[in-house]
Amino acid sequence: MIHPFLILEWLVTKTGLASPEQLARYDHFNHVTHAWLVMAILILSGFFASRRLRRDPEGLQNFMELVLEQFERLVGETLGPKGRAYFPVIATLGLFILVSNLVGLIPGFLPPTANINTTAGLALSVFLLTHAMGFREHGLAYFKQFTGPVWWMIPLMLPIEFIGHLARPISLSLRLFGNMYGHEVVLMIFFFLAPLLAPLPMMFMGVLVALIQAYVFTLLSMIYFASALEEAH
Repeated sequence: MIHPFLILEWLVTKTGLASPEQLARYDHFNHVTHAWLVMAILILSGFFASRRLRRDPEGLQNFMELVLEQFERLVGETLGPKGRAYFPVIATLGLFILVSNLVGLIPGFLPPTANINTTAGLALSVFLLTHAMGFREHGLAYFKQFTGPVWWMIPLMLPIEFIGHLARPISLSLRLFGNMYGHEVVLMIFFFLAPLLAPLPMMFMGVLVALIQAYVFTLLSMIYFASALEEAH
């Protein structure tokens, strides 16, 4: 437990839904509830932003369109015209990670991405979707990339490609988890040592970390998607 006090955990115990002893048995409880909180934020934001669409957007609609335009530009630059069909998946992935990272900057809350189970689930989803996209685009010919250009290189290329592709979800999950968990630890240490001086600069650094890590995870995911779509064998 990094945080000495969590609002969602306090609400659960206060309402009698679970006792502190019961919650102590489930280390993943807080990260799951905070992941639900992030999903609720995204769903409600989408609902209120699109409830009364205007030709000249303002307020929440204007903000959401600005954010989605950045994702659309990034998808266009990385995946090209083929990537437009996968824009909803990429935008959802990026927004979930970004909001998850930013939630941890609010006192009494923690980022779901500071738990390896969350980041591993996201990375595994990217891994499966990458190969599903490649198979959909190229059919069985997609799997020729694992065997190399000529048949006699199969014994060499197959294990290399297999290990290389398995390393992708591992690196994705560990990179995001390590950075977010490490930031949470550093943040708590500074708060305990210098509670009056540390918050503002650490919060500013936290915003940068949240943005950079969401960008890196999303960009790497799109690079994997692009390699699957452009792999013409």
